[in-house]
Amino acid sequence: MIKKVTFEPYVPQAAIAYCEYLFQNNNFDFYLVRPRRTRLGDFTSRPGFKPRITVNVNLNPYNFLITYLHEVAHYVVYQKYKGMFKRKVAPHGTEWKREFNTLLQPVMNDNTFPSDVLFPLLAYAANPKASTGADQVLYNALKKYDDPELMLNKTALIHLNEGADFVFQNRLFVKGAVRRARVLCVDKVSQRRYTIPAHALVEAC
Repeated sequence: MIKKVTFEPYVPQAAIAYCEYLFQNNNFDFYLVRPRRTRLGDFTSRPGFKPRITVNVNLNPYNFLITYLHEVAHYVVYQKYKGMFKRKVAPHGTEWKREFNTLLQPVMNDNTFPSDVLFPLLAYAANPKASTGADQVLYNALKKYDDPELMLNKTALIHLNEGADFVFQNRLFVKGAVRRARVLCVDKVSQRRYTIPAHALVEAC
C-alpha cells in the first residue's frame, strides 16, 4: 500500500503531481517539520532505516518546492552511488549538482514560478550552491513571498558583512569567514568559535 502524502498547499499547484510522483516512485519517508533556524530541509540515511526527507512547514511554496527537490537530489545521489566509490561523494559536489539540476528541469517554467523567481532560479540551477541563501539574487526573490511576520528583523547570516554583530539563539556573535555552507563566528561573551549554517536566520545588530 502506497503511503499517501499531500503536497497541497505547500508547493505551487502546477508542481503538486510532480512532487507526489517523486515520493511515490522512490523509497524515502517524507515529513513536514516545525521551523528550524539552521536548515530549511534535510536528508538522512541510517543503516536499517528507510531514508528520510524533511522540509520546514513554514516555507513559502516556491522555497518549499526548491528545498524538497534539493533533498530528493541527495536521496538520488545516495541511491546511485552508495558502495560504488571508495572515495566519499561530496554532499553538494558534482553528482548532487547534476541530479538537482535534472530534478528542477520539469518545474522551471512560468506555470510553476513567477518570473521574478524563475529567472534567478534558472541562473542558480546551472551551478547550484549548497544553499539558496548563498545566491543573493535568488534569496531576495524568494524572500518576497515569505510571511512578513516570520521575517521581521531577520536576515540570512550569509548576507551580513564580515565583522558584523548579530543575535542567534539569544546569543551575540560576530560574523567571521565563510566556509562553504557554514560561517565561522565568535561568541562575544565567551569568545568561543562556532560554525553556523550560512542560511541561518539571524537578527542584525
